[in-house]
Amino acid sequence: MAQRIKSEGFGFISADSEHHFLVTIPSRKKDDIYISEHFSWDETTEKRQLSLALGQEDHKLRVILPRFKWEQIADEVRVCFNLRLREMGLKSGLWKIGETPVARLFGKELVLLCWAIEDADPGVIPIAVRNWLGLAPEERWWLFTMTNAATGHAITGRNKGWRKAVRFALTENPVSGDLPQPTQISTPLFLLHEKETPWNNYQVQVR
Repeated sequence: MAQRIKSEGFGFISADSEHHFLVTIPSRKKDDIYISEHFSWDETTEKRQLSLALGQEDHKLRVILPRFKWEQIADEVRVCFNLRLREMGLKSGLWKIGETPVARLFGKELVLLCWAIEDADPGVIPIAVRNWLGLAPEERWWLFTMTNAATGHAITGRNKGWRKAVRFALTENPVSGDLPQPTQISTPLFLLHEKETPWNNYQVQVR
């Protein structure tokens, strides 16, 4: 039997690439959820402090999400990611109190969904989730990249430009009919951890 590759959180393998995202869930039920992007991996929590410094490339905070909104998407995202992880031969992940590392591409997909709902009415969050599930992973990556380029900071980018457009696209464009199930989406392991992706090859329409 082939030995399963060791990963942390949701598909993060530091030996392959240190580029990852961290989902920070405070122990206090009323505290917000923080999702940050990191280009290096430090083993100790003390060294993984979040930074809001605009000029700092590493440890960049991408989104701050109210706890009650996070709870509306956490299970859907977990199921989607875990189905793909199992296809890749990696262990399933769980959201936990504290910090949960997320593989680079999964992190981009998660942040995209959080951007769509951060300023949205809670009542349209199910629509955003359905539309997000209806996008192929490549479409989510492309939308994240375009949005992140100009409005990727958790605070200064909020409710502007592409960030605002993503919210409208995913929350005010209900999907009709049956959506593709997460089991139909497969991410090759080499792609999940490769350093560069040819974004210009993707043309996206939000359905």
